[in-house]
Amino acid sequence: MARRSFLGGLVLAPLLASTGTATAAAEADTAPPGVVPALQRWTGGTGSLTLTSASRVVVPAGAPAALRNLAVQVVAEMAELTSLRLTTATGAAGRGDIALRIDSSADFGPVRSELRAEAYRLTVSTTSVEIVGGGRRGVYYGTRTLLQALLGSADRKSVPVGTAVDHPNYAVRGFMLDVGRRYFTPEFIRSYLRWMGWLKLNTLQLHLNDNEITPPNGDWSQAISAFRLKSTNPAFAGLGAGQGYTRQDWDSFEDVAAANGVTIIPEIDAPAHARAFIEFKPEIGLNGGNSDHLDLSNPAATEFMKSVYTEFAPWFRGPTVHIGVDEYPRELNAQYKTYVNTIASHVRSLGKTVNAWGSFTVMSGGGAGYDKNMVLNCWNHGWYSPKAAIADGYKVINSNDGLLYVVPFADYYHGQGLDGQYIFTSWEPHVFGGNQDLTPQDPMLLGAMPAVWNDLVRASYTELQVHGLVEKSFAALAQKMWSGTRAGTDYSSFLNRVGTVGQGPGTAYLPDTLVKPKPTPGDLAFGRAVSASSSEVPSLGASNAVDGNPATRWASAYTDDEWLSVDLGSRQSFSRVNLDWETAHGKDYDIRVSDDGTTWRTVAQRRGLARKGVDTLTFTAVMARHVQMRGITRATGYGYSLHSFEVLK
Repeated sequence: MARRSFLGGLVLAPLLASTGTATAAAEADTAPPGVVPALQRWTGGTGSLTLTSASRVVVPAGAPAALRNLAVQVVAEMAELTSLRLTTATGAAGRGDIALRIDSSADFGPVRSELRAEAYRLTVSTTSVEIVGGGRRGVYYGTRTLLQALLGSADRKSVPVGTAVDHPNYAVRGFMLDVGRRYFTPEFIRSYLRWMGWLKLNTLQLHLNDNEITPPNGDWSQAISAFRLKSTNPAFAGLGAGQGYTRQDWDSFEDVAAANGVTIIPEIDAPAHARAFIEFKPEIGLNGGNSDHLDLSNPAATEFMKSVYTEFAPWFRGPTVHIGVDEYPRELNAQYKTYVNTIASHVRSLGKTVNAWGSFTVMSGGGAGYDKNMVLNCWNHGWYSPKAAIADGYKVINSNDGLLYVVPFADYYHGQGLDGQYIFTSWEPHVFGGNQDLTPQDPMLLGAMPAVWNDLVRASYTELQVHGLVEKSFAALAQKMWSGTRAGTDYSSFLNRVGTVGQGPGTAYLPDTLVKPKPTPGDLAFGRAVSASSSEVPSLGASNAVDGNPATRWASAYTDDEWLSVDLGSRQSFSRVNLDWETAHGKDYDIRVSDDGTTWRTVAQRRGLARKGVDTLTFTAVMARHVQMRGITRATGYGYSLHSFEVLK
């Protein structure tokens, strides 16, 4: 049977650009920063704060080392992403400073108690920034929001005045990568850990051993297989693959994970997918070793696996080890059940909690008699559905194969990557498909973990080509795991934000494979919040007019009295608009502006436009936050159809 596989990618473009130091003329109720994932709550203020290289990142006296280290990290990240060259300090924050603080009892809104450590409050005034987190991870996430907000400002130095109160909807916001059947370099893994933290994803599962699904000519001695951890213990000499991870490599993963708010879950998979272990010790395999299944009738097989977990558990700093246990022959279910219970108990004796792939319906008709002190990835309804697992007392993670698997370049399981738009518009962690959807934020649902499975072990593709598949949906997945639908329903606007915030600091190794919009230089409307009187269909939504992509368009309903409005995020000065009309263009229309989005004044008019294409209207420079095309008469029997609406100085 084919193994699990996963995702694609994306990220958001900001809803606002900062306007510099606040002035009395600045408008109130600033738009929220366009971050990925979107904020749970934003209360806008007046104006913006401009940071300078005199600004400091300040932690309280006596702050824990983790917070002091984060301050140093933020200074380095700002230098990488912006022109700001900040310093760190201890004590009280002053004018222009960024204060970092942990307060587990702070008000973070309606966050579940078990998620408080990841919640934060970011407060921007005209004089300083304060980030308060429920724990170090919460403060870290607040700094991601601050950095992304800076990237969304015109000068990459300013942030809007206001308060963000933000927290995740789910405890597990994960990604699983099969490195057992295809080696991924340490540089790739470290880059992914940083990218995950940038998007507030918090769990990376590394599937450390596996083999091809069907061996050549039925001969398992010819099969490609690997176990990727390389111990210096002579007892395991030769077990780790030639391309594998040393203890030094693994320590580097754990260091980067800790700095970026990610927990690594190592998966050592048996009793199926165990060819690497059988190749090392043929006597523990079924069929005299000609198999990828352990012979569980031989006590040596279980004892060997116990020794593997014992050897490598000290490498793992996270609390959890994944033991696999999927897709074993059903007719051996009694031996299988004993193995699962034995290994689960053994791993807990090593100080770790236990995760596993849900398989108990196929193996035993349900969870009766199995160790209940495990968390299960529900990956296939037939093998063990989420509702069945929960009824049997298990907490679950959504890794549904039909929705969340990618097998790179295969003709099954999303071989070209997950559909980011589908994820954004139709999926959330409680969605498993069929009749298995759960209630949103069900207490037994910990979250979700899409997966990349490298089934095609003999295919020729690179780790960076896999990244191209992952990038298609990664940001959309992060959005739906963190704050659900808070980003709205406009996928084009979301993609614009993704393009603006990028993949984050320390990820230069990862190519940015998404097609990025190319705005006209100085276009104040690009990527901004936009609304319209109507849209002919959802795919022709208002944001298409400000996405910088000439191939997309907004199309209204088929009436004369239609409009499209852009919120520039703050009061701006401009004197020109460009409208790129499709054939269904406006014959007569006005350009109107407003400070509050309610009271409008006309600054330019067009009458009798007789052609499609770019129409430029120039007028005396005005200061306003909102700009609107107000349709009066259509040129055709269709609606108004705009490829772009640009606002220029």
